[in-house]
Amino acid sequence: MKARARLPPNVEGALWVLASAVAFTAMTTLVKFLGEGYSASLQTFYRQASGVLVLAPWILRDPVKAFKTTRPGVLLFRASAGTLAMILSFYAYQRLPLADANALSFTRSLWLVPLAALILREKIGPARIAAALVGFGGVMLMLQSLAQQGHAAFGLAQMAALASAFLFAFTIAGMKVVMRDNSVLVVLVWSSVLGLVAAIPPALMSWRWPGPHDLMLLAIMGAFAVATQAFYTKGVQLGDAAAIAPIDYTRLVFATVAGFLLFHEVPGVLTLVGAAIVVAASLFITWREAVLSRPLPEDPTVEA
Repeated sequence: MKARARLPPNVEGALWVLASAVAFTAMTTLVKFLGEGYSASLQTFYRQASGVLVLAPWILRDPVKAFKTTRPGVLLFRASAGTLAMILSFYAYQRLPLADANALSFTRSLWLVPLAALILREKIGPARIAAALVGFGGVMLMLQSLAQQGHAAFGLAQMAALASAFLFAFTIAGMKVVMRDNSVLVVLVWSSVLGLVAAIPPALMSWRWPGPHDLMLLAIMGAFAVATQAFYTKGVQLGDAAAIAPIDYTRLVFATVAGFLLFHEVPGVLTLVGAAIVVAASLFITWREAVLSRPLPEDPTVEA
């Protein structure tokens, strides 16, 4: 029997990230659909519970190994920040058009520029600083577009989306620290279990027992969330960051289509222009970091 031809790593990685984008769109669509009856904090609880259920077999197999770490403080901070970021993100998806909420979520790449300098002590040169500033100019265009559609330019939902992206950037920066001496499983276990614990208090404030139909939809939403993370991690492991990053932005296309077909949302021109600027700036930052991570024997002092 002839062995199946394996795809190039970048192509295979891109397909995994594309699957992640589809799963993410399905998750956010359910978040918005269920938003009328279930608060963002309650939806976050069910999402975290789904993650713990998926990881349960590995946790029960060897609990000591699953939780063994040398950086409990950093992992605790990541779980807390990630849970708060998720609540804010779900709130934004419930209140804003899907395309706008997705576009604002991409600012996490822009927030990573100052955070990399402050937390990771990376040297950030003028090129990446300029790209981040241009990207935030695109954010202002998107906020202006929302104002033209009847939303407040700096309303709670918009601020929640930006704050969520900032906190997610914090968790990404923290990931770079903990991955130096912790396995992926340990990071996921701490994030899921502590995230579930952190989600309980705010969920109780708006607790509602779901009926069988809603429980099924909440479970599916949580499953899509776990699939999003798993697919994206697999894609990043297989492909180069600079080659994989553009694929993640297909989420904006899927979100626009889903918003139009299911919620009759039509993104404004300024939303599309602003989103294009944010995506371009984020891609430049990703490409620049990939270039700088390669050895440069002829000029090792070059900075971004």
